[in-house]
Amino acid sequence: MVILSAYFTVKALAEIKSYGRTSSLEISTITLSGHGEVIAVPDIATISFTISKVAKTAKEAQEAVAQVEQKALEFLRGNGVEDKDIKTENASVYPKYEWKRTPCPLSSSGTEMMIFPPCISDGKNVLLGYEANESITMKVRKVDDAGEIMQGLGAVGVSNLNGPNFAIDNEDGLKMEARKKAIEDARGKAKILAKDLGVRLGKIVSFSENGYDPYPVMYGKAMMAEDAASLPPAPELPKGENTISSDVSITYEIR
Repeated sequence: MVILSAYFTVKALAEIKSYGRTSSLEISTITLSGHGEVIAVPDIATISFTISKVAKTAKEAQEAVAQVEQKALEFLRGNGVEDKDIKTENASVYPKYEWKRTPCPLSSSGTEMMIFPPCISDGKNVLLGYEANESITMKVRKVDDAGEIMQGLGAVGVSNLNGPNFAIDNEDGLKMEARKKAIEDARGKAKILAKDLGVRLGKIVSFSENGYDPYPVMYGKAMMAEDAASLPPAPELPKGENTISSDVSITYEIR
């Protein structure tokens, strides 16, 4: 009995101490959100195009693509686009087939013969040739030249041309600036609320951020031309502005 009594006494004291420690960890907090944003003018324009050619053999199709690609690269380099900003995204070559129906026998009058059982038309895939494709993406750093470059690419015979997608090349610094503004916004709200509540702000208990990347202005265009001299003046493509924003949530201890 003495041993059991001592055991339960020690256990009760341990639970009381544990409860005391838990209670001491409970703190009062307030959580505030903040928003910050930075507006910047895009400094790059992303353009993509595809070269597509069909020929009797895979080699001939690839050679036809290579010829147009060479013209496109020479034009881009001549207009200040560096090799580091030109990237091949995909290249492929595959056979092209057509389903050829086998006709039923014809009568002397040129119409299908009425036979029993009825003629069931058959057919097979016939190889027509090969199609080669190459997709290329580039960055134009002189964004005001984007319209002229797109027009010139259309003149060299690319199959499909899309863009420009206006964006900001290095957004890290702008994201940091937007986050700083969001933190200052949340801190200012916390100070006002603490004053209204008659409490003091303590240390930061938690922090989270939900940043929103900008949605750049995009223009789509498909262009094909035989003679660059016949093209009208290159259109002006307004690049607008991009907004980089940050939303934060900060929890403060209050005393």
